[in-house]
Amino acid sequence: MATLGIDGTGQRLLRRLNPGPGGWQVGLATVATVGVALGLSALLIAVTGGSPTASTKALYQGSMATPAAWSTSLLYVAPLLLVAVGACVSARSGFFNIGQEGQVLIGALAGAWVGLRLAVPGPLLLVLVLLASVVGAGVWAGLSALMYRFRGVNVVVSTMLMTFLAQQLISFAVNTPWLLQESRLGRGTLSPQSNPVPENARLASLGEYPNLQLNGGLVLAVVVAVVLALVMARTRWGFRLKMVGLNPAAARHAGVRVGALGGIALAISGALAGLAGALLLTSPVGTNRLQPGMSLNIGWDGLLVALVARNNPLLAIPVAVLFGVLRAGGSFLAATGVPSFLVDVVKALLVLAFVAPPVVIGMLRRRRLADQPATPTTPTTPTAAVASPEPGDPSVPATPTASVPNPRGTAPEPPDPGDAGTAGTKDAMEGRLA
Repeated sequence: MATLGIDGTGQRLLRRLNPGPGGWQVGLATVATVGVALGLSALLIAVTGGSPTASTKALYQGSMATPAAWSTSLLYVAPLLLVAVGACVSARSGFFNIGQEGQVLIGALAGAWVGLRLAVPGPLLLVLVLLASVVGAGVWAGLSALMYRFRGVNVVVSTMLMTFLAQQLISFAVNTPWLLQESRLGRGTLSPQSNPVPENARLASLGEYPNLQLNGGLVLAVVVAVVLALVMARTRWGFRLKMVGLNPAAARHAGVRVGALGGIALAISGALAGLAGALLLTSPVGTNRLQPGMSLNIGWDGLLVALVARNNPLLAIPVAVLFGVLRAGGSFLAATGVPSFLVDVVKALLVLAFVAPPVVIGMLRRRRLADQPATPTTPTTPTAAVASPEPGDPSVPATPTASVPNPRGTAPEPPDPGDAGTAGTKDAMEGRLA
C-alpha cells in the first residue's frame, strides 16, 4: 500500500516552471522565443504553399473582425478557461493531471443523462445538469487518486489512460438504445449520438446575432477563475496547497494531511473539466447532443493554457482568449489554401515559447552556481586550555575573602569545637614543614 503523497512528475514540473529570482531574464527570453515561434509559423505557412499575410488576415477575420466572430471565439474561451483553472489547482498541489480530455467527456455524459432522464421544469434542470457534470467528472478524477493511494499507480499515467476508457464509455452510451442513443424517427437511420437536451437545460446568451453574444458559460468560467485565484492566494487552504506542492515532507511535518489535500485538488481539477463538458453540451458551441467527438480537444488545449499561464488562474484568462481566437480562426485558413492543422502547430510553438524560458534559465543558473568555486573558510586559531590550579599551589596567590557583616545585627554563631581541632592540626603540620 503506497502512501498518498505528491506525484514526483508534477512536483518537478511545478519547481521548474517557477522562475524564481531573475524574473526579468525570463520575461526577455519569453518575448524573444515568442518572436521566434511566430517566425517559424510564418515559415511553415510559406513552405506549404500559403501566404503568411493572407493566413494572418483570414485568422483575424474568423476570430476578431466582427462581433459575430468575437462571439464564436468567446464560446471557446469558457471551456478552455475552466479546464485550465482546474489544471492550475492540481499542479499547485504537485499532482499533474493530464486526463482532462476524458474528464470533459465524463462530465458531458453525466450531464446528458440527467438532462434527458429527469423531467424537471424551469432552470432547475440546468442547475442539475451542471451539478451532475461536476460530480461525475470529480469522482472520475478521484479514482486516479485512489489508485495512487492503494496501488501506487502514477497519477500522470492513470489520468492519461482513463481518457481512453472515457472515450469508450461515451461510444457505448450513444450506441446503446436503453442508455443515451437518440430516438428513432420513422425509418431513419440512427446516429451514434443522444437526443438534444431540452431547452430549459441550455445556457442563455446576452445579445443577438449578428451583434456580440456573451454566453452564460463565459461569465461562469470567469467567476470560477477569479474565486479560485483568491482562494489559492488569500486563504489558509491555498497556502497549504502550495506548501504541499513545493515540499510535502515539510507540509506533513506542519500537520497538513498531504494525501487528503492532494486527492481533493485532483478531484477539483476533474470537476472543473466536467463543468467544461457541461458547457459544451448546453451552450451554442456544440450541437447540444452527447457525441463521441464532442470534446473537440478542449481538454488538451486547456492543459496547454495552464502551462502557458504557469499555473496562474488569473493569467489563464487572457491566455484562454488567445487560444480561443486561434481555434475560431483556424477554420478560415482553409480558404487560403493552408491546412487547418497548422493552427495546432502554431499553438505547440507558442506553448514551447512560453514554457521553455523559465526551465532553460533555471538550468543555466543552477549550472553556473555549481561551477563557482567554493568560498574558503577562515581557519580558527586554537586556544590553549587553561588548567585549574591545584589546591595549595604557592605560585597562585590566595584570593582574600572579605567578611560579610551580619545584616540583622545579631550575635554571631559560636564556632564549632571541631574547627579548633582542625586548625591546631594544620598549624602543627606547617611547623614541621618549616
